[in-house]
Amino acid sequence: MPELPETETIARDLNAAIAGSAIITARVTRPDVLREATAAEFRRRVCGLSIVRVWRRAKLVVLDLSSGDRIVVQPRFTGALLIDVAGSLPESERRYSTVELALDDGRSLHYRDIRRLGTVSLMTEQRFSRYAGALGDEPLADAFTLDRLSAILRASRQAVKRVLMDQRRLVGVGNIYANEALWHSGLDPSRPAASLTGDERARLYTALRDVLHAAVAARGTSFRDYRDAAGARGGFAEHLEAYGREGRPCRRCGHRLVGTHAIDGRATVFCHQCQR
Repeated sequence: MPELPETETIARDLNAAIAGSAIITARVTRPDVLREATAAEFRRRVCGLSIVRVWRRAKLVVLDLSSGDRIVVQPRFTGALLIDVAGSLPESERRYSTVELALDDGRSLHYRDIRRLGTVSLMTEQRFSRYAGALGDEPLADAFTLDRLSAILRASRQAVKRVLMDQRRLVGVGNIYANEALWHSGLDPSRPAASLTGDERARLYTALRDVLHAAVAARGTSFRDYRDAAGARGGFAEHLEAYGREGRPCRRCGHRLVGTHAIDGRATVFCHQCQR
């Protein structure tokens, strides 16, 4: 599932490419991906409007429209927002297009979703404000300080990895980057969050933000499905220290990395020797 670095990459690319463009027509071929609007209502409310801005909130890509409405895309596992220039989008991608926005310059924006597990919601500004208000803190925001992370951690006896991935507390961090931040900070993913010392919380704060910034700079992590708006893969996979490296030597101490699903049902990879 695209996490913060992947959705940030998509949003930045789309904002640079299509902000200011007008939507001429909208085609919905798989209405089961729509939320909060029928296909007919979606077409009626977006056609003729300009795309004012594209940005990210949590793991969502948000398109602000000139009416004040917002198209809110949650890509989940196989979703992607792809720009088609003069029919250049490959048929292998086009066949999975669920929603297409035709723009006034001849390009189209497709929401492609192979398994159709993601969603495209059309929300008013007020509805989006309520929806986003129920989400947690943005870990790369200036307002997200060490004190704020410390408050989140001290309030829970759950495993620290579960707390990092709880979107009601902290948004955008999924399995990949939780594994990586905990490896970099030398913390056992199963430790109760409230048990971390002040020094450990500081290490985790720095590691989390550093990992996310590095992943954004590398345009995200691609294994199978994630693609940016041009259809290209992210480059952070080659920098992973824990995720996907079960059974391989820890690059810090040389001991074999172990994997478990016992903490949160997701693949957790860590070093028994140097993550305490």
